[in-house]
Amino acid sequence: MNKKIFFPLFIAVVALTTSCIDEIPMTLLDEIQVSSSYVAIPLGGGSTTITVTANESWTAAKVPTAKDPVEWLTLSSSSGNAGDTQLTFSAPTALDGRTAQVILTCAGKKQRINIIQGLSQISAATVAEVNAGPDGKTYRVTGVCTSIANTQYGNWYLTDATGTLYVYGTLDANGRTQNFLSLGLEVGDEVTVEGPKLTYGTTVELVDVMVLNINKSLVKVDAVENDALPVEGGEFTARLTCKGQGISVDIPDNAKSWLSISSIQSAGTNVVVKFKAAANTGGDRSTTLTFHTTDGKKDYTTQASLSQKGAIVGATMAEFIAAEVGDTQYRLVGVITSIASATYGNLYLKDFSGEVYVYGIADYQNKGLKVGDIITIVGKRAAYAGTPQVGGAVLESVIPVTAATIAEVLTKPDSTTDYFMVTGEITSIVSEPYGNLYLKDGDSEIYVYGCYPGYGATGNFRQGLIAEKGIKVGDTLTVIGTKSTYSGTVQLTNGIYFSHQSAQ
Repeated sequence: MNKKIFFPLFIAVVALTTSCIDEIPMTLLDEIQVSSSYVAIPLGGGSTTITVTANESWTAAKVPTAKDPVEWLTLSSSSGNAGDTQLTFSAPTALDGRTAQVILTCAGKKQRINIIQGLSQISAATVAEVNAGPDGKTYRVTGVCTSIANTQYGNWYLTDATGTLYVYGTLDANGRTQNFLSLGLEVGDEVTVEGPKLTYGTTVELVDVMVLNINKSLVKVDAVENDALPVEGGEFTARLTCKGQGISVDIPDNAKSWLSISSIQSAGTNVVVKFKAAANTGGDRSTTLTFHTTDGKKDYTTQASLSQKGAIVGATMAEFIAAEVGDTQYRLVGVITSIASATYGNLYLKDFSGEVYVYGIADYQNKGLKVGDIITIVGKRAAYAGTPQVGGAVLESVIPVTAATIAEVLTKPDSTTDYFMVTGEITSIVSEPYGNLYLKDGDSEIYVYGCYPGYGATGNFRQGLIAEKGIKVGDTLTVIGTKSTYSGTVQLTNGIYFSHQSAQ
């Protein structure tokens, strides 16, 4: 069944053609005036001249955008004096319509000139061609509706063989907004739309599209069961309506090792497909299944997605940074080195292998965390502008660290669980490889048995901090550790390097 929706496109063409003839209203300024605030240049290239009348000297500047530096437009002059001046706008041949703006400035006042070359042509394109094309251009695209995000405004995803595109807003049959349901569009339908391309952040969108044609799918997913599988695995069920000649299922290659079809049952147009998922020993994973049918001439598809919880992967900061962006959950342990937002818990977390930015911790304000605390979090590998960060972090545990003077630490009982942050001057270094040294604060001195690069260091990773940081006697060192006593000597044990200040 085909559902066709036609729009009076000639009205848009007439309106656009009229706008090329009529003058756009402009504000008359005492300081500077122009004979026309609207300049039209033929698509085949050419020049158009206006008169600039100014009371004082003036300047002209093109207005570049992120997508168009307006290098194609040439001005006969970028400045002029008081009186009447002829200003010419020139452009070479263009393959498609384009627009630009020029601002004239005189005595602090600005006059805007709008330039258009030709009329933008609606191009039939693939999703890949839309993604690569310029913003503002109108495209005609045909693809399958694979997901609907909003049924009031009509926000949905269109997919063809070259990729997926986000549709932000869909007009109804009368060109009105917020009436998406009247179109009867469903996941699996093949749709042809027209609309302008915009880029919002990193998302390419077609905005307020017109629906030219809906080719109803012969297969659709009516319901799914257990689409969020546990770590242990289990059964996922998809219930479909299929009006075509049989049904087949595509499981993506990256899911074939853990997901398989256990049965397909048909009763008339009703089809039940069951899948078996294996236990998950890795991180979170997900996949999208594609169901196919045919009428003998054309292939029809619909999709269903499922996810499976994974085991939490323990990782060092270096391992986390090296991981790919995704849904895998990682457990990270380290010292809070700084807090960027006391409201949301945006902070930096460091262990012996590196440091990473944590973009917020759930319910942070109720946690009472502070710089120096040793925390364990679970979160996903995310990134912002290419920089690794922890996303969706949840706090698992905290080892509070208390800032204290050496004199105060000397009075504390021995403990393997109470951590102190101590600052003092290095009076001697006993073992450079492991950072065994003496710290003095006022009249009090304490032996630091090991100053390691960061939390979690073991074996050879404990060595080399003193040389790497260029730490020497006389420097001021801040270290985190527990208080113990060995052969009558009080010491700060298994110290974690926090910071230091050179004596010179």
